[in-house]
Amino acid sequence: MGKLKPVVFVQGLRNFYGENKYTQNILLKAMMGGVTDPKELKKIAGLKTVADVYRTLDKIAIRREYHEALSRNGISLDLIVQGIKGIALSSGSDKTRLAAFQTFIKSLSLDKYDSDGDSGKDWEEKLMEYHDSKDLVEGDIVPDKKYIVDVPKIPESAKEKIEEDEKIGKNIYE
Repeated sequence: MGKLKPVVFVQGLRNFYGENKYTQNILLKAMMGGVTDPKELKKIAGLKTVADVYRTLDKIAIRREYHEALSRNGISLDLIVQGIKGIALSSGSDKTRLAAFQTFIKSLSLDKYDSDGDSGKDWEEKLMEYHDSKDLVEGDIVPDKKYIVDVPKIPESAKEKIEEDEKIGKNIYE
């Protein structure tokens, strides 16, 4: 077996060393479909050069070798989860237990409260502005505002359709 180069994933605009699992999966699916020509694989995966195809295939091979090495040495996801669980439940240090639980939370992507847009921030900011504008003392009850709800008018055609559906429903269950 030859000498394997280390795998380094860096963030940046270029995908030279980047973790390109999407492209790797495209290449794997194409190869499972019988495509073996590097030029054709380049087109399918949207890569710029044939060298990029080979580089991506090397990343797949190194990733596979790494997972096989973990398996040969008895390291599995079950072992990792059991280890973190053991630390979380039996550690004497609260800091260590908290770190173990934070690891689980991060693995579930629950460590950040991010909204997709500004909508999540708007209501929080408005609420903070409202509370900052009032001289509220802890324990004060903020009176509810009266909201006026405009109920939309139902068109006659929709009312007729609803009545027909109700008649049909009654006939079914009678």
